[in-house]
Amino acid sequence: MQPRVLKTFLAVARHGNVTRAAEDVHLAQSSVSDQLQALEAELDAQLFTRTRQGLRLTAAGEALAAHAREILARIDEAKSAVAVAAGRATGAVTLGALETIAATRLASWMAAFRQAYPSIGLKLEVMGSGELLRAVGDGAIDAAFCFERGALDPRLASRQLLREPLALIAAPGSLHAQGDFAATTTAAPFIATGKGCVYRHLFDAAFARAGVAAPTPAVEVDSIRTIVRLVAAGTGMGLVPRMAAAAELARGELQEMAWLDHDAAACLLMLWRRQHPLRPALGHVIEHASARLGLTPADGLPPHAAPCRS
Repeated sequence: MQPRVLKTFLAVARHGNVTRAAEDVHLAQSSVSDQLQALEAELDAQLFTRTRQGLRLTAAGEALAAHAREILARIDEAKSAVAVAAGRATGAVTLGALETIAATRLASWMAAFRQAYPSIGLKLEVMGSGELLRAVGDGAIDAAFCFERGALDPRLASRQLLREPLALIAAPGSLHAQGDFAATTTAAPFIATGKGCVYRHLFDAAFARAGVAAPTPAVEVDSIRTIVRLVAAGTGMGLVPRMAAAAELARGELQEMAWLDHDAAACLLMLWRRQHPLRPALGHVIEHASARLGLTPADGLPPHAAPCRS
């Protein structure tokens, strides 16, 4: 089993589609099909089954996928170890992040990292919270940036970074922005993400900590940016990490309301799969992100950002 064939196999498993997998690994569709057929012949097992949703792994395919990820990870570790021994910090690290975190926190950090480690390549993929946890747990990405939401997969290691305050937001001058806190939270329509999303977890947990029953959202949407846009349009109120609405607040397009729990915050985590030894390139990413995002340097983060409390 050659590494390039295993990479092709995992690309098909990830996309469930030969066409998209071929684009991912920069091969012709016929080459991808030929590699899969040769791999199945070598292992004497069917690795995929065709469904209406696309190609899905068989039990044999699932077994191979777990080992294929480990094999490719070990190859990357070996290459990195040799590079470090030879005095070169090289490699490539694939990161995943929630859209809001990617847009507001990672852009400047990635630029700084590239200046510090120009020989280490970075790839950033934007995903939902559930997809992020699965991807880093399965080894499809090397590390993830997301908000804390309870117990983690034991396969994952984590580091707490920033503690991002939550902001109760409304459109300036709207009826939702008037009255006391209790009247506002009981009468105003709220916009939130659906159950199962990390932002909905933050929403419900913040109301619980404040000792107020969480309202049933009048509108459920699929992203935090959609919440911000709908609130600015006067559709209702939202409770979001302040960084998600910072630009609109600065421009006066949103009004921040008083919130009972002044300590309400979302804790930004960096997650990676436990591995021994840690790949040098990934180690550099973890340490650099911790220094730039986990502390509050004078030239770095906004004054409301603070380290997470353990």
